[in-house]
This record gives sequence, structure tokens and C-alpha cells, in this order.
Amino acid sequence: MTKHTYDLGLIGNCAYLALIRKDTSVAWLCWPRFDSSFIFGDLLDSKKGGEFSVRPAEKQFTSSQYYVENTNVLCTEIEDINGRYRVTDFAPRFSQYDRYYKPLMIVRKIEPLSGMPRVQVTCNPVGEYGSLQLSRRRSSNHIAYLGLDEEIRLTTDIPLTYIIDQECFVLNETKYLVLTYGAPLEASLGKTVEQFLRNTLQYWQTWVKSTSISNFYQDQVIRSALALKLHQYEDTGAIIAATTTSLPEAPGSTRNWDYRYCWMRDTYYILTAFNNIGHFEEVERYFQYIANISTKVQDKYQPLYGIGGTSKLVEQELDLEGYLGNKPVRIGNDAYTHIQNDVYGQVLVALLPLYVDRRFRDDERVNSSRMMYEALRMIKETMNMPDAGLWEFRHIAQYHCYTYLFHWAGAHAACKVASYLQNKDMEKLAKELMREAAEKIEACYDPAQGAYTNAIGSPHLDASGLQLILMGYLDPTSERAKTHVEALEKALKTPEGLFYRYRHPDDFGTPETTFLICSFWYVEALAVIGRLEDAKREFEKLITYTNHLGLLSEDVDAKTGSQWGNFPQAYSHVGLMNAAYRISKKLDRPNFL
Repeated sequence: MTKHTYDLGLIGNCAYLALIRKDTSVAWLCWPRFDSSFIFGDLLDSKKGGEFSVRPAEKQFTSSQYYVENTNVLCTEIEDINGRYRVTDFAPRFSQYDRYYKPLMIVRKIEPLSGMPRVQVTCNPVGEYGSLQLSRRRSSNHIAYLGLDEEIRLTTDIPLTYIIDQECFVLNETKYLVLTYGAPLEASLGKTVEQFLRNTLQYWQTWVKSTSISNFYQDQVIRSALALKLHQYEDTGAIIAATTTSLPEAPGSTRNWDYRYCWMRDTYYILTAFNNIGHFEEVERYFQYIANISTKVQDKYQPLYGIGGTSKLVEQELDLEGYLGNKPVRIGNDAYTHIQNDVYGQVLVALLPLYVDRRFRDDERVNSSRMMYEALRMIKETMNMPDAGLWEFRHIAQYHCYTYLFHWAGAHAACKVASYLQNKDMEKLAKELMREAAEKIEACYDPAQGAYTNAIGSPHLDASGLQLILMGYLDPTSERAKTHVEALEKALKTPEGLFYRYRHPDDFGTPETTFLICSFWYVEALAVIGRLEDAKREFEKLITYTNHLGLLSEDVDAKTGSQWGNFPQAYSHVGLMNAAYRISKKLDRPNFL
């Protein structure tokens, strides 16, 4: 069985994301938001997905793809018998007038490198997930595509006839393509693109220089940090789980979900990742998003929300081919209706830095005490309620160990805040909830396995149990922590070092692929319990599962090393960053500390 990888490069500017194939075609681009319909989406349908490409005239060609060092500027080089050329793709992003300039604009610079390359430029955007064909209006130096709420415009110095007639032409000088949604580019084309490119390169390289990253696999951490950064929708601060929708967790599994939303369960891990690299701006924006969500909550927090704070994310199936024929293609996500009670602890843990991180001002803590009390109240109300758990089972409700862990961790965070505020009532309630949650966690312990199971009364082990160590519930030096990890290794680890979430059947059968974030949790746990050499070895195995650009998917087939699931997966990159941080902190210390 051949190894499947997503041979795609990611570009973006925190207003939109796009995926570029090694043949230069734009496989995925949603405008005007991360969760909007695709403008180009042949990733999910070769006929309805539209096309934006700069292909060579010959069918036989070779290609290579790489990022300009320490940036999100992508280069694709194509060579055939006629010659060689490079397409540089980027989304402009840089500081301007005391704010970030991040237009809905994809820029393509096409340069001849050798010989006399002949290329064909195709631009055919679509609307409403391919069901709407746009009309075209030709002007002197641009083509307008009409039919959406705002105009899409292609501004170029390539003869428009070649693009409209899809004719090949000789590329004997640098050419430019600028595609915009809404506000068009009205300035000088070549000079403006070159200035935008210089400014964007400088922005990303400066951003990387401002990160705090150790020497431990620094290149991989930098690429993960750059990918994670792109998944923040800066307008609101939301951070989405992945760029795409409906890429299957395994072929034929029907586990095809829309991940272009913000999961509350990811909050703690994402904030930790940005804090670990010393980036406060992203943390602050994400806090603002969480704070906005909290003002809307009445009865309960949902597991996920839209990037604008939308609560209702009704799931629909579209009439599209699907990735490699994998149906259904879904937009929306019915998980918003699920009961997932760990979210309250996630919110509390997320609020803790407001009080312990001195970079936050006092006025930024306004109303946070009310949010704390609300989350504690919800923990108290749900303490004896089953839920769908971290993995969002659709038809299974249990008393999940992971939920109680975050009840405990959230209450523990509230204790620290109560101490800071000298609020005795909050401290008393938080301590009471910590004790109750600990009792529930201990009810999950199975002496025969020497491990905590996934739920009270269940015999099954779950990789989320690694968080009992990483969140500080279990003493990492204790025998129980060590035997717990060993039991999870025995039950869930593959010979390749990958980890399944669990191995028991769920709503869709038994999971076929491993979940990368769990594998990185395992690495973290190894580092924390003192198995540092094992942690380094397993980390080195995991970074071989990236694509050619260092980007990670959600899932990996252990037997073939194939990438599956939505891509790129922000959560997987968070896992890499946090695992590298744990190992680097251990490496920085003498053995006797």
C-alpha cells in the first residue's frame, strides 16, 4: 500500500488560508472567511471546485516546493523540457498605520529561471461550494468575476486573452497575478507586489525572531509555530482546528468532519503553545474571543463555536465528489449540540494567566471573577452528569475521566485566582469541587491494569489519560504515574511509536488511524516522568510524519505512514510545539534537578 501524503503548501495572513499543490494549482481557498464557501476547492471536487493554476505547457514535468526561510511565503518550482520557472505565492501581511494589513488578496509572482518555459494560466473561481458559476467581465488590465456579495478581481500584466482563452505563452520575464475579494488592487502592479513581498517576508522573519525557542529541533518548531499562527482568525481572535473540511480520518471511514471552527477543548493546549514560545499577542487575542463567548453563555458552554462566536453550526452534506471520492462532504458540525463538560475546566485554566501573568493589566480582568464563578457553578451542576467526552461520541454518554480531570484542573486554577483576589467563598467552593472531582477520577482507577480507564466502570484505556500526568494530577515521580504510562503504551502504542486515541468501538466502529496529538502527549509524558531518552527517540519518529514542507495532518496510518484527516491540523502542530518544549526544558537542567 502506497504512502499517502498531502502534497500541499499552506499560505495565509490571519484573514484567510489557502492550500497550493506542487503543480501550482490552488487546491483550497475560502473567502471571505475561514468558514466561508470555497472559491477554489478542487480538493473536494475536481469538476465543481474551480481552478487557479500556472501550469507548464508539457504534461511531463518535475516540481519542488519550499518556504522562504522562516516565513509563510511559498515557492513552487516547475521544470519541463522547455525550461524552469518559479511561482511565489503569498498572502500579504505586514504592519501599516499602527495595524496589520491583511487583505483578502492572493499574490502570485511568476519568474522564468532557465530556458524558455511555456505556461498556461487558468483562473476560474466559483461560489456556494461549486454550485454557483460566476460571470466574467473583462477590462483593460483585469478580469472581474461577478455573482458573489463582492467582486473577485484578477489584476495582471499577462495578456488577458491568454488567460481567457487558456492559451500557453512563453514566460520570458517576471509576471504577476493578484486576485482580490472586495477591495481591488488599484496601485502599480509590479512595484506594489514587490513591496508587498518584501514587507511580508520581513514581517514573518521578524515574528520568528521574536519567538523563544530552544535549539531542540528548532526548524520543526518554527514551522509548526508559523502554521499555528495562520490558524488564528485575527478579526475575532478565534483559532480554528484545521484549514479544511471533510478530509477523511481514514479512507472509506465516513469520519469526514468540518474543522474550520474553534474548539473549547483546545483552549489550554493552544494557549500553552503560544506561551511556550513567548508570543503574547496571539494569547491576548484568543482571550478576547473566549471572553466574548462567555458573555453569551446561558445554560452551558458548547464544545465548539464559529469564528465569530456563532453558536449554531448546523451540519449539512453537500453534493460533491469528496476527497479521493470519500463522502460525505460536510459543512457545519453537529458536535455543537453535544454535552462536553470538560469545557468549564478549560475556561477556568485559560483564565488563570489573567492573574498570574503580569503582562495583563488590571482592567483586562474586569468581569473575569463572574466568569470564574459561572464556570465553577457549571462544574458543580455537571459533576454527576455523563457526557460525550473529549472525543465527542455521538451516541455514547459516560462519566469520563478526562472530564473530571478538567473539573479538577479548573477548580485548582480557581483556587489560585481566589487566593490572588482573597476571595474566601470562591476558594472554599473550588476546593470542594477539587475534592469531588478527585474522587471521580479515582473511581476510574483499575488496579488490575495499573491505570486509569477512560470512564467510571469502563475497562477501556484512552490516550487522554496521559493528561493526568501532564496537568499535574498525578505526581510524575510516583510509581502510579509510571505504571499508568506503561499500561497506555501496551494498549494504545503502535510499533512505530504512534498512539491511537482508543481501541474500543465508537459510533463509527473501531478507529483505523492514530491521532497525532496523542502521540505528542505520549512524548510529553515520557519527558515528565523522567524517560527523557525515550521521549527524544519517540519525538524523532513523529517528525517523520510531516509532508514535504513540515506540515502535519490530524491522523496517521501506522502501517503505511499515510497522512489522513483534516490538514494542516493546528492541534497536531500544538502537540509538536508543546512536546519539544517539555523535552528542551529537561535538557536545559542538570540530571540532579
